[in-house]
Amino acid sequence: MSTAYIVVTLLAAAWVGFSAWSVFARATWVVEPLADYRVPRSWWPWLGTAKAAGALGMVAGLFVPVIGVLAGIGLVLYFAGAVVTVLRARAYGHLPFPLLYMAPVVAAMALGFAA
Repeated sequence: MSTAYIVVTLLAAAWVGFSAWSVFARATWVVEPLADYRVPRSWWPWLGTAKAAGALGMVAGLFVPVIGVLAGIGLVLYFAGAVVTVLRARAYGHLPFPLLYMAPVVAAMALGFAA
């Protein structure tokens, strides 16, 4: 297991974990766009839980690789769904945000496969 893989995985997990916390804390910069995209409020806790589970799964993947792979796939699908949601809302200026969360997850997975 390479040092780069460990560092990138931990940073990606922290970044996604921060995103989960932002949903749970109902941070303005997160919940206002969710409302603008017409994501039902009843979904918000589930979205935060999915991100938190993915972040924890990435860390667990350092010890049990299959968990990390599954968590990474789940997070990529989650953020791909976020991209679709932004596109459907025609909020093109917000498109980089889900991609900024997806990129480190993809990088961690790529480093994991390369190791």
